[in-house]
Amino acid sequence: QVQLVESGGGLVQPGGSLRLSCAASGSIYSIDAMGWYRQASGKQRELVARISSGGSTRYASSVKGRFTISRDNAKNTVYLQMDNVKDEDTAVYYCHAEVRLGSSWLPRNYWGQGTQVTVSA
Repeated sequence: QVQLVESGGGLVQPGGSLRLSCAASGSIYSIDAMGWYRQASGKQRELVARISSGGSTRYASSVKGRFTISRDNAKNTVYLQMDNVKDEDTAVYYCHAEVRLGSSWLPRNYWGQGTQVTVSA
């Protein structure tokens, strides 16, 4: 009933910029936190950035100062602005949302399909 659709991934040069978008749709009553996770080859999935419904943010130390997470509550969309990207940012990026469905107020976790970000010259 809930889908997270990601866009914006692709190939980017070191030092360049990229913006990821993720739009949630379905039988949504409200969305609590939204965030971005990533999984590099051979490594476990890690939190990149998270934003609460009120706009509070949290970043992984490795991206702090370079990435910016934001959201548009009216559009049920979360963004990740990636600036000054590095080779080590190469990974599959996953959108995540804590969603309260219209039929139940209990929050549930939903994930996007993942989008590849490759940093290479």
